Amino acid sequence: MAGSLTEGRTGQDWINLVLAACLFISPWVIGFAAETTPAWNAWIVGVVLAALAIGTLTAFAEWEEWANFALGVWLIVSPWLLGFAANMTVAWTHVILGVLVAAASAWAVWGHRQDPHAHA
Repeated sequence: MAGSLTEGRTGQDWINLVLAACLFISPWVIGFAAETTPAWNAWIVGVVLAALAIGTLTAFAEWEEWANFALGVWLIVSPWLLGFAANMTVAWTHVILGVLVAAASAWAVWGHRQDPHAHA
């Protein structure tokens, strides 16, 4: 059972890596690269998410999943805190990706805590 939980966490880290890539390219794909605040938010958070996902792929650390969770929450609230919520396409891109990142990270932490052989 512990092996399947470890594999599940790896899957969640791959999900976060894919979401990080989607977030990073979203300014070009969706067309908001010229809008400085949301574009830089997407690029910076995308790079940090990718770095954390790569880190957890090599060696699981619960704090990295909590950091990913916090970044997911940041993505959800950033359209309002950074003032680009009026652009619904950009705001929804951040919110949807944020929900997915937070969910994948919470799932990884939950799986880690369900593993009786887990080390904090």
